[in-house]
Amino acid sequence: MPKASEIKKNAAIEHNGKVYLIKDINKLTPSGRGGASLYRMRLYEVGTGVKADESFKAEEMLTAVDFSRRKVTLSYIDGNEYFFMDNEDYTSYALNDETIADEALFITEDTKGLQVLLVEGEPVGIELPTAVDMLIIETDPSIKGASATARTKPAKLSTGLMIQVPEYIANGERVRVNTEEHKFISRAD
Repeated sequence: MPKASEIKKNAAIEHNGKVYLIKDINKLTPSGRGGASLYRMRLYEVGTGVKADESFKAEEMLTAVDFSRRKVTLSYIDGNEYFFMDNEDYTSYALNDETIADEALFITEDTKGLQVLLVEGEPVGIELPTAVDMLIIETDPSIKGASATARTKPAKLSTGLMIQVPEYIANGERVRVNTEEHKFISRAD
């Protein structure tokens, strides 16, 4: 049984008789003497997707749940269901668009490095790579002579995600985007 301070994002725990997937962790350190660190976690109930915010003391013991990751690729989208195929044994996994709403902004047919998160054999979410290559479909015209340190402009990507890009980037270019910060990194190779 791990301590709350040892739990990482995208882990699965059992709390109050329910299984939760941890989507976000914030460490709070009180400024008083003897103040123990608190870990504020955003939890999503496996199966229903109900959100809960809980705080745990650093030394509090939590119950970890059987949890695994499988490398997958996007097969197709049918209505509000995303279907992924396991890269090794070709198992199909279906996830609702509400379950993966944040991640869906970065998922295209050619996104590499996706992993499905399985709790007790059931798919509960998708883990993205730290950076993905995406196509710009709409932005202001590029400015000749604009340098890499110049101002930025808004750009719409193929999934509808809006990010800020340097002025020298044009429509139709592929760019690398940080999936955690939703920021432009560089032009894609």
